[in-house]
Amino acid sequence: MAAAGLLPFSPLPWRLPPLLLFTFSALASAALSSNYYGYQPAPSENGKHVMNLLAIGPRLGRQTPEARRLRRRLRSAPLTSSPTPPTTPSTPSPAPSVTAPSRPSPFARDMVIRLDNELMVGSFKTIDGRGAQVEVTGGPCITVQGADHVIIHGLSIHDCTPGKPGLVRSSPSHVGHRLGSDGDAISIFASSNVWIDHCRLSHCYDGLIDVTHGSTSVTISNSHFSNHDKVYIYICFYVYVLDHMHAYRLRVMLYSRQSIGDVMLLGHLDTFIADKGMKVTLVFNHFGEGLVQRMPRVRLGYAHVVNNRYEHWEMYAIGGSANPTILSQGNYFDPPSNPFLKQVTKRETDLAWQKWKWRSANDHFLDGAFFVQSGWGSVAPRYTPAQAFTAAQGSMVPFLTADAGPLNCTVPGRAC
Repeated sequence: MAAAGLLPFSPLPWRLPPLLLFTFSALASAALSSNYYGYQPAPSENGKHVMNLLAIGPRLGRQTPEARRLRRRLRSAPLTSSPTPPTTPSTPSPAPSVTAPSRPSPFARDMVIRLDNELMVGSFKTIDGRGAQVEVTGGPCITVQGADHVIIHGLSIHDCTPGKPGLVRSSPSHVGHRLGSDGDAISIFASSNVWIDHCRLSHCYDGLIDVTHGSTSVTISNSHFSNHDKVYIYICFYVYVLDHMHAYRLRVMLYSRQSIGDVMLLGHLDTFIADKGMKVTLVFNHFGEGLVQRMPRVRLGYAHVVNNRYEHWEMYAIGGSANPTILSQGNYFDPPSNPFLKQVTKRETDLAWQKWKWRSANDHFLDGAFFVQSGWGSVAPRYTPAQAFTAAQGSMVPFLTADAGPLNCTVPGRAC
C-alpha cells in the first residue's frame, strides 16, 4: 500500500463552550469519505503522535468547494482571538431527552455528563473533547443511527446503562419514540462515514462499540479499551440418591460465566445480509486489561485490524461468524498465561470456516500466541490513494499506541 505523507499539526483556533455537538459539514465531508479516513499520525517533538482533525481535510477533500472555503477560512483565522460564547445556549424545545444544540466549538472545561436517555448523534456532527477531560457515564450513552459523517473524539465513556423506552430527540426538529438502548458505550446503526478517535471506553452494561444494521465506512482509532466486567452466576441444588441401604445427599453446583456485553461487535446477525457491505478499520487501539473477547467479533463484512495492541484477553481476541473477511496486520499480541488461551482467533461455527478469508501479516506474537489463518484470495483493504497508509511492524505497536485514549495535553487558549 502506498504511504501517505505526514500532515502538520495545527490546533483549532477556538476556545469552545460547553459540551455541544457542532455542525461542521465541510470538515466532516472531507475527513470521512471512506472506511479509513486518511488521517495520518504526525510525530511531535517528543516522538509521540498527535492527531490533527483539520489537516485531514486538505488530503481527502481538496476537490470540493466546501473544503477549499474551509481551508481559506482557517488560514485567515487569527490564532489569538476567539469568539465570545453566548452565556445561554440556544436549546431546542424541551423534550424528555434533549440533544445538545449545534455549536462550532468543543468543551470549555472538564465535565462529567450523565444522560437521562441515549444521546442521538445526527449527520455532519462532531463531538470534540480535546482540551478538556470529558466523561460520559452513569446512564445511557451515545447512539449514531441513520447518520452520515460523524466524528467522536477525545471522550471517556464508561459505566453506561440501558436506556428506557420513551421519547428521545434525534434532531432539533424531531422527537421519536425509542424502545431503550442496550447499554453500549457507542452504538452505530445503519450509518456510514463514522470516525471514533482517541476515546477511552470501559465497563458498560452491554458492549463498548457496536457497528450493525448495514453500517459501513467506520474507523475506530487511537482508543483505549479495558475492564469490561463479567458476571458470574452460580446455581446450587441438592439431589438425593437412594439405594437399598443408604440415602446420599449430593450438592450439585452449576457454574455459568457470562460476559455482560463484549468489547466490539461488527455486524448484527449472521443472517442480516446488509452487513455484507460493512467495512471497518481498527488502527492504533490498545485493548488492555480486563477484556474477555470480541476485539472485534465480525459478521459477514470486512475488517482491517492494523497496528493494535492486545493484552491478556480472557477467551480470545478476534472472532467471527458468517464468512467475514479479516486482515490482521502488524498487531501486537500478548496473550494470557493460561496455556489453553493462546489462540488469538475464534470461529463461532465449525461449518466451512476453512474457506473464510482470515489473514495475519507482520503480526508480533508473544509467549506462544498464534493466529489461525484460513481461506485464499486477496484480503487487501482497497483504500483509495488518499486513504492508503503503510502499516508498521507489529513490534512497533507499543510505541504507536502509547497515546491511545483521550489526549492529555494543554496548550494555553487552545485545544490539543
